[in-house]
Amino acid sequence: MPQEHLDRWYALRAEPGVVLIDGFHALKHALRFGADVLAVLTADKAAALALAHKLAPDLAGALDILVVEVSPQVLAQLVPRPHPTGVAALALRPEAELVAAALRSEPRQAPIVLLENPRHLGNIGAVIRLAAGFGVTGVVTTGDVDPWNPAVVRGSAGLHFATAVGRADLAELPPGPVHVLDPDGEDIRDVDLPDRALLAFGSERHGVSPELRAAASRLVAIPMRPQVSSFNLATSVAMTLFHWMSTRPR
Repeated sequence: MPQEHLDRWYALRAEPGVVLIDGFHALKHALRFGADVLAVLTADKAAALALAHKLAPDLAGALDILVVEVSPQVLAQLVPRPHPTGVAALALRPEAELVAAALRSEPRQAPIVLLENPRHLGNIGAVIRLAAGFGVTGVVTTGDVDPWNPAVVRGSAGLHFATAVGRADLAELPPGPVHVLDPDGEDIRDVDLPDRALLAFGSERHGVSPELRAAASRLVAIPMRPQVSSFNLATSVAMTLFHWMSTRPR
């Protein structure tokens, strides 16, 4: 591979707003949902194109142009933990102002998922993947973890580009009633979750903060067997979003 491709990769990786897209499936979703993909590397171009023809024939032509083959050793130097598919890419994340505008846009036809100070990168990615699949407006996180961290993008399979993903303080949340998932809340089976709701989730160990709890329009609980401590964060989000979807017209 010419040195110019390596130099370009390093230069792009250092640019603000450029994120790593790790794996073929993440790249497939990024392209399908309009990501500005800047560079694509693979340790085996023939295998990558074979995957494209099998799983994403609509993208095969574009990938044939985009993909540059490098040795497995070079890929391992450029990507901290190469994906089993041997594909990595760089793309521009949406501008924060555009994400904020999408989250605040009214009228809203689907809820926003709010994660208060999440810590587990894989869980955040799984929640974003769920949000994209259920077609919600977006995912907002509070705290110091960047929801566009490469490990989070890997966990979402690139579906960050299929929904609005951003970070905010509690004082600057998008508008709408805040429905907090809390063990002391009403049984979710008796609650109609509004399309404008912010569905708020805290940590598995501590739940939501007193500040977020005090800001709640309603507390909602997922039924759980006694003596079981908690559900996994992504599992709780999945059950809540399924409940919301199941009350809407098909």
